[in-house]
Amino acid sequence: MLSTQLFNVVTVAYFASMVLFIVYLSTRSIGVARGAWGAAVVGFIINTVAIGYRWYESYQLPGDVGRVPLTNLYESVVFFAWTIVLIFLLIDWKYKQRAIGAFVMPFALFSMVGAQLLLDDHISPLVPALQSNWLTYHVVTCFLGYAAFAVACGVSIMYLIKVGKEKDHPEDSPAGGILGLFPSARILDDINYKSIMIGFPLLTLGIITGAIWANYAWGTYWSWDPKETWSLIVWFIYAAFLHARITRGWAGKKAAWLSIVGFGATLFCYLGVNLVLSGLHSYGGA
Repeated sequence: MLSTQLFNVVTVAYFASMVLFIVYLSTRSIGVARGAWGAAVVGFIINTVAIGYRWYESYQLPGDVGRVPLTNLYESVVFFAWTIVLIFLLIDWKYKQRAIGAFVMPFALFSMVGAQLLLDDHISPLVPALQSNWLTYHVVTCFLGYAAFAVACGVSIMYLIKVGKEKDHPEDSPAGGILGLFPSARILDDINYKSIMIGFPLLTLGIITGAIWANYAWGTYWSWDPKETWSLIVWFIYAAFLHARITRGWAGKKAAWLSIVGFGATLFCYLGVNLVLSGLHSYGGA
């Protein structure tokens, strides 16, 4: 299928972007940074086209197959990569901190590599539970939230590296070496907070639309399925982050570590539940 070939090109573009962002940290070359950003944009555009073309391809197959390409694990993973790059480009547009790409693009790349190497790209008919427009609303809002959490995790790792290095070597000039291209600790902390502020309401909408979809498919809004339970756990982690930030002024290392823990829980909710646990969402591993 042409869409699969396009996704292969996307993987190459995201790999080139990641490598160039890392080279930028070493060389401090503005030209390299622009090339890294350009590769990310090109990959994002092709990713968009590939998702759209896969949608078109589904309607060209015999039988009642045509549907939005978000219904199996392969499609959700490549869409996850798309959302990560989308959130990264929005953050880059606002903050103009290209070094962040070295810590965010790997998430998009690993998503694409995992999809291409490990998952079945076959387009199959929808099971009855997935035949609802609420599926689209649920998946889109959830994955935009997940992507914002991925960006928050990447900048949190940058924050911990930066403050750890400055603490161990306070005599070093903050403008020297690779760390000189990192945003300030204050900006990294702010991006972490703003990313979670974007992701949390999207995750909330994802849970709400998922509950409506569950009632449509199974006749109940909530059944404590493993996916539902872990979605609630993730929601509580980020709710605790925002509560602590707003009421207690949590920032810095505490906020960074909680952001990383939250994204770890997000990944388990997304992949671990589908691949390890059984439940109503087990079809997502197909």
